[in-house]
Amino acid sequence: MNCHLKDFQGTTNPSHVASGFPQQCDVCHSTAAWIPAAFNHNNTSFPLTGAHTKVACANCHVNNNYTSLPTDCYGCHRIDYQGTTNPNHVSAGFPTSCATCHTTATWLNAVFNHTYFPVNHGGANGVCATCHTNPNDYSVFQCTNCHAKANTDNNHRGVGGYVYNSVNCYNCHRNGRN
Repeated sequence: MNCHLKDFQGTTNPSHVASGFPQQCDVCHSTAAWIPAAFNHNNTSFPLTGAHTKVACANCHVNNNYTSLPTDCYGCHRIDYQGTTNPNHVSAGFPTSCATCHTTATWLNAVFNHTYFPVNHGGANGVCATCHTNPNDYSVFQCTNCHAKANTDNNHRGVGGYVYNSVNCYNCHRNGRN
């Protein structure tokens, strides 16, 4: 830094001073060649993985902002979340923790981990529409499409408060079992 303070202060791509870069030049630069510099994102609080490793720095660090970017998925992918229609994440009430279904390797072909109710319950075999009858609102579901009233009524004889409807089914059978 003693020799290169003017270089550090005068650099604009990115501005080292405004960005709060450390004054240890060897973090990014080598004595073999000053340019190109090599910043190792793995040494930060946000190591790059998957598709993030192929994104140009300026796509995330707009206006040389290297200090106040969000580190949660939703912080950067809010527009993706809000604009998704297959299924509509907002009306379905999906969590904004994108990593629940997505990975950094690929955004598409997300896999929802149906942890609170078995995906293979009955004849659903992982087909969401079997139970979730409104693709725009996954809080809407039908148990009564598969569970016939006559059988269900027989199985619930003597059960206090029993009512044959999907919401009541779920209130008693939250894990998809007895």
